Amino acid sequence: MHHRGPIRAVASLLALLATFGSALAFDDPKYPDLKGQWERFVVPEATGQPSFDQTKSWGPGQQAPLTPEYQAIFAASLADQLRGGHGNSIDHVRCVAAGMPFMMVAFRPLEFIVTPETTYIIIADYDPLRRIFTDGRSWPKDIERSYQGYSLGTWIDADRDGKYDVLEIETRGFKGPRVYDSSGLPLHYDNESVFKERFYLDKADPNLLHDEITVIDHALTRPWTVDKRYVRNGVAHPDWPESICPEYNAQVFIGKENYYLSAEGFLMPARKGQEPPDMRYFNPSRK
Repeated sequence: MHHRGPIRAVASLLALLATFGSALAFDDPKYPDLKGQWERFVVPEATGQPSFDQTKSWGPGQQAPLTPEYQAIFAASLADQLRGGHGNSIDHVRCVAAGMPFMMVAFRPLEFIVTPETTYIIIADYDPLRRIFTDGRSWPKDIERSYQGYSLGTWIDADRDGKYDVLEIETRGFKGPRVYDSSGLPLHYDNESVFKERFYLDKADPNLLHDEITVIDHALTRPWTVDKRYVRNGVAHPDWPESICPEYNAQVFIGKENYYLSAEGFLMPARKGQEPPDMRYFNPSRK
């Protein structure tokens, strides 16, 4: 009991030193400067909601190299959306984590925190963050599957000038289902996806960040590579948005059907001709 005070003091000092060490690592000149707020690079010609390949419109415009089986799954998802449903995006609408690669669409800003052991990507959306372990560890024997997956990374000095300029990442170990974007463009249901990424700052513009990401997935006829880009916000102290998915979600899911909550708080159909939910356990409506 007499040593509790000194023990707490030592613990606090160690925590402070650990924080200070992380700050030094982030400011270490051998790492690229990824400070600030990073927003999705918008291509005006790419219409629709944010997509996996930023240079192409979402949905069929992505021209994803899907197998015939998954082309049919995607077509069914689009057809359901045209009828007022959500297709393969239904879990995302229900506030389930987006996971990889949807989370890297950057519908809301990203923040990168670099330490020698781990690089963190904080995402102001459904998914809180990604951890990329850069401490030289091997793949775990048993990966605890997640929507974000398990990521191992390596910093590369590509031009051999004594400074790191590329972060190479491999991510695997997923659960699902997962999609590329809100159109419901699907990944294989076996969740054996592998993502290989190369993050680097543009040589001509240090405020432009590239994420060359290659998808290896059994729903594809070949690996699919795109160059996702993010632009650094030039504001010194930008506002960071908060996104709490259930807070303003007016979707109501009952069984396999989704309905909509009106501004007055009444249950509405989400599609034309939709039957009301089974009300067998409620008293008859008042006349």
